[in-house]
Amino acid sequence: MNEPPVIRIDDGVRHQTIDGFGVSTAFRRNELIRALPEDVQREILDLWFSREKGAGLSILRLGIGSAPAGSPYDEMVSIQPEDPGGPDAPPRYVWDGDDNSQVWMARAAREYGVRRFLAVAWSAPGYMKDTGRERNGGRLKPEWQRAYADYLVQYTRFYAQEGIEITDLAFANEPDWTAPHASMRFTPEEAVQFVKVLGPVASGVRLVCCESLGWTEAKAYTAAIEADAAARRWVKVFTGHSYATPVDSPLPTKRPTWMSEWHPNGLTWNTSWYDGSGSDGFTIAAAVHDALTLGNVSGYVYWLGASVGNTRALLLIDEEAKTYHVSKRLWALAAYSRFIRPGAVRLEAVSARPALKVSAFRNPDGSRVVEVLNTGVDLVTWEGLGGAVTAYLTSEDESLGVVPVAGGAVPLPPRALTTIILR
Repeated sequence: MNEPPVIRIDDGVRHQTIDGFGVSTAFRRNELIRALPEDVQREILDLWFSREKGAGLSILRLGIGSAPAGSPYDEMVSIQPEDPGGPDAPPRYVWDGDDNSQVWMARAAREYGVRRFLAVAWSAPGYMKDTGRERNGGRLKPEWQRAYADYLVQYTRFYAQEGIEITDLAFANEPDWTAPHASMRFTPEEAVQFVKVLGPVASGVRLVCCESLGWTEAKAYTAAIEADAAARRWVKVFTGHSYATPVDSPLPTKRPTWMSEWHPNGLTWNTSWYDGSGSDGFTIAAAVHDALTLGNVSGYVYWLGASVGNTRALLLIDEEAKTYHVSKRLWALAAYSRFIRPGAVRLEAVSARPALKVSAFRNPDGSRVVEVLNTGVDLVTWEGLGGAVTAYLTSEDESLGVVPVAGGAVPLPPRALTTIILR
């Protein structure tokens, strides 16, 4: 009896369409990069956005500030830092054309072809909230709802003025958690109500809800909006994070869903591919696989692109030496994002080997991308492939290194991620 193929792809069974993969540079992390020499800046931009040298990311997540003018690094400054005199007073917006260096980053990303820009508000300015502060939760005062909606729309208009289209807009970030930094609470019911205020004035942008702390928690927000016809018409993308709970099943909607923020826990800067720490590259590869195959996500956005200290960002910035260091987390994400392009459709893919986590995609150009994460300790070979086949290996020793393919057979090394392109 013939053994079943190691991997089987069914082009006739199609799942979600991919919007893209991205990174967040909120809380003024752009300033770290902008302070580096121009040649170093370019290297980092290449690592994030180039399809030849790096990850080819296609989504940039921006932070809408709520802090007073003159706030220090790590606090995003508001476009209306002072109370204009009440919710019905004429607004007094302030725009410097820079937005904590985010305009600079957005323009750079756009040069590489990035077209999805997700702007997220962590909080309204403190004067709009019942606590009077941007930090430590609190709720939007009911009388400020329309003014806050106008505030968010004005943010998108300022970016349009700079030549950047904010395509996706979120009015809350982790509304189910009182964070010590900028944060604001919404219940699912309150989110439904505010969507009906924001939606009619935010024409031309996709509304996003609700950036919950965990994926399971996002289901309550998604279900509440889907159950309300007036709110449902406005929200185009549903999102959740993976801190409280991981992505293990789809959200209750037919709209696109994004895993829009997560990084693993850890207390040290870690460059390893596989070390059992839970913050290595292998962990990221497994998380992306699960989000795509278990959660049917259309977008995956990592937190953060770069930072300082004992960070779990993709890159570590060394401010003193004016350089940077790369984690294998970047290459784990890049193995997916460089090759699975916006508009790709996920295909049904199964493996006869339980140790292989497999996903497959058909790109708009007709190419098929097969991602194979070998979680076992044995080498497996996928044989019988026809046509033009190229493969890339991400492991402890390789960062998208070219894999020799002979006779239609691709080796799948243990504890490694192999990306296979079929044409």
